[in-house]
Amino acid sequence: MIDLKDLEYTELEPFFMEMGEPRFRAKQVFEWLHRGVRSVDGMTNLSKATRAKLAEKSFISTLSIREKYISKLDGTIKYLFELQDGNCIESVVMRYKHGITICISSQVGCRMGCGFCASTIGGLYRNLTPGELLNQVIFAQEDIGERISNIVMMGIGEPLDNYGNVIKFLHNVNHSAGLNIGYRHISLSTCGLVDKIYELARENLPVTLSVSLHAPNDAIRSQIMPVNRRFPIAELMRACRAYIETTTRRISFEYALIAGVNDSLEQAEELARLVKGMLCHVNLIPVNKVEERQYEKSKAQTVRSFQQRLLDLGVNTTVRRELGSDISASCGQLRKKVL
Repeated sequence: MIDLKDLEYTELEPFFMEMGEPRFRAKQVFEWLHRGVRSVDGMTNLSKATRAKLAEKSFISTLSIREKYISKLDGTIKYLFELQDGNCIESVVMRYKHGITICISSQVGCRMGCGFCASTIGGLYRNLTPGELLNQVIFAQEDIGERISNIVMMGIGEPLDNYGNVIKFLHNVNHSAGLNIGYRHISLSTCGLVDKIYELARENLPVTLSVSLHAPNDAIRSQIMPVNRRFPIAELMRACRAYIETTTRRISFEYALIAGVNDSLEQAEELARLVKGMLCHVNLIPVNKVEERQYEKSKAQTVRSFQQRLLDLGVNTTVRRELGSDISASCGQLRKKVL
C-alpha cells in the first residue's frame, strides 16, 4: 500500500495512468492531500469507482496531536505529534512579523550524538517519510486555522541523513497545487554532512542552508559533535563555500554558546577568522539545558560580549530570540519527557 502523500506530483500522474485514469486526476488528488483530507472517501470530486481503485492500492497518512502547549510568554505552540505507528515527534509553531513559521522534525530520534542535544538521546528510531514530513505542516496549519508561510527543518533529527525523503517533501510543499510555500521561505539545518551538502547544492533549490557549527576548531567540535571526526571543519567549510558559489545563497552558521566550552572572546576571534570572506550570517544560540547533559548556557553578558566581538570583526551576527521557554520548546525535550 502506497501513502499518496509520499508521491511527488510527477509520480502521481503515471500512478493514475497505470490505473486507467486520466492524467488530470493527479492534480485533483494532490490538491486534496494538501488540504488535509484524511481518507479517499473525502475526495468528493472523484467517482466512487475511482475512489474504490485508490483504496485498493493506497492510503493517506495522518498524525494526531498527543500533547499541545501554548506559551504564555509569546504564543509559541509546541506539538507532540503521534505517528500512526505510535512513535512521537515534535513540531513548533512560532509567530513573527513576517509570518507564521513551523519548525519540523525530519527523523524519529537522531544518530548524530551531539553532546548538548536532547533529540539524540536514545539514538535513531527511523526516518520520517515525505508524507510524515508534510503532515506536520498540514495538521499544525489546520489546528491553528491560519496559513503557515515559513518552514524551518531544525526539529528532531538530521535532515540530510534522511536525504531522499526530505527532497521529495521540499518538492511537494513548494508545488503550486499544494501548500505552495516558496523555497526561499524554507531553512534546512545540518550538523555538517559534507557529502550531502554538495549533493544539496546540485539540487539547485534556493532553500537557506543552516549549518550547526557550534565550535571554532576541531578540538572543541569533535568533543561536542561526533560528526566532526568524520567531516572536520576544513572539509565542512570547503563544502559551505562550494554551496554558496553554486547557489549564490547565504549560509547561516548556528553557534550554541556553552559556558566555559566555546564562549570566550578568543574563540569569537577564531570563529571570525573561520568565516572571513564568506556570504554568511552567524546565529548565536544560548544552549538549552538538558538534564542528562553537563552543559550550561553562557551568561547573558558573555553572549553580548561574544556577539560584539564578532560584529567588531565584521561578522554579521544576531542572537536567536528564545521562544516558548516556558513550554520546553527546544527540540527533543517534550518527546524525551513523554517517553
